[in-house]
Amino acid sequence: MREYEKINYIELPSTDLNKTKAFFREAFAWTFTDYGAEYSTFSNAGLDGGFFKSERKSTPESGSALVVLYSRDLEGTLEKVVRYGAEIAKPIFSFPGGRRFHFREPCGNEFAVWSDMEAARPD
Repeated sequence: MREYEKINYIELPSTDLNKTKAFFREAFAWTFTDYGAEYSTFSNAGLDGGFFKSERKSTPESGSALVVLYSRDLEGTLEKVVRYGAEIAKPIFSFPGGRRFHFREPCGNEFAVWSDMEAARPD
């Protein structure tokens, strides 16, 4: 649902759209719709958005916003992103209110995943 003057969509760079799409499709079950060879939208991600072809990467060090996903199973999500080709940029660490880790998807964009302190790993 579109809300007046609220964040509605996010666009991120990708040096290789096919690699980026494959990673997020496998790791997080995101779905994609291509609009030509240089743009693909994503959905089923909590907030809709798109990836555009670019030689740049989105990282906090370069001044980009950090996109943070939520998980009820932080260790399981970490294992999954590594299995599908991500590099861990910051291992799991605690912060007030939870724990998180940062990863770089196969094309180098940095994301984070966080979990509540109360979230337990499912059996």
